[in-house]
Amino acid sequence: MSNSLGLAVLGLLMEAPMHPHAMAAALRERGLDRAFKVTTGSLYDVVRALDRAGWIESRETVRVGARPERTVYQHTALGRGEFVRWVDELIRVPAEEYPKFLSAVSYLGALGPEGAVAALRARAGRVRASLEEIRRGYREALEVDGVPRLFVVEAEYAVRMQEAELAWIEEIVGDVEAGRLTWPELVTGWVRAGEETGDGEAEVR
Repeated sequence: MSNSLGLAVLGLLMEAPMHPHAMAAALRERGLDRAFKVTTGSLYDVVRALDRAGWIESRETVRVGARPERTVYQHTALGRGEFVRWVDELIRVPAEEYPKFLSAVSYLGALGPEGAVAALRARAGRVRASLEEIRRGYREALEVDGVPRLFVVEAEYAVRMQEAELAWIEEIVGDVEAGRLTWPELVTGWVRAGEETGDGEAEVR
């Protein structure tokens, strides 16, 4: 199993047996849909894959009111062991990750000073909004819902990462505006943002 959504499913089942609909609701309520891509189809696909692999098993089928029957799943002994092994490996061994922002920052120079500042400020605004949302959800989980801190510790990590990103963005913007981060007059082989030739194509220098 390499799908990270499987990790989320196994983690939820460590707390209690659950049917897929309740799994999706729990992931969204805890803000874990930021860490895992959660759709109804993908969740059911992962549950079926875990079931076929023998990591989880059907415990019972329940019906509430007029709703369709729902299958409640629980861990198997194999699934509990594999889950612990998987978490241990992911925490111990840093994985090669390729975030889109890092890729784009590699070519920040293509935007020119004003374009770079505008784009970074726009991102900073979105990061601040995301930070506030994560902090609010974290507080509600602890203070309103009474969720143990251990079960939402990933929100603390997300806050620290976004705080670090925001601080870096603000530093770079400050450096550009103060002239500490300068753009060469000519950038060989690069498209200079905002400059076009007479036929509407960007000028390459």
